[in-house]
Amino acid sequence: MSTSFNFIAYLIYLPVVIVLTWFVAHTLFQNSKVFMLDIFNGKTEIALATNKLFETGFYLLNLGCGLYIMKIGYEIFESRTMLETLSVKIGGFCIYLGVMLFLNLYLFFRGRRISKQRAQLRA
Repeated sequence: MSTSFNFIAYLIYLPVVIVLTWFVAHTLFQNSKVFMLDIFNGKTEIALATNKLFETGFYLLNLGCGLYIMKIGYEIFESRTMLETLSVKIGGFCIYLGVMLFLNLYLFFRGRRISKQRAQLRA
């Protein structure tokens, strides 16, 4: 009887998903402060609070998705199969993270554009 590699796959998958999520969130929300300050016309408190709320939601949504898709529905008995399974799981999660990154960027640019339009109407 062979030993299952499922537990080892989970031990690899979880840290990778957590680190990828942290890296993307950290990079995105560190740089989005400029957009938030512009959107909220330099009102620092509301801009930083909104940015932090977006960041929290980003973490919850992406870590939740990563945990949700973690399950491997079959037993893995070979290291090759484990690597192939991990590549599908982690690759799929990377694609999902990329989509979420661009969705957030779209929201930031959209907010900035609307803010500029409102400023022009007031002037």
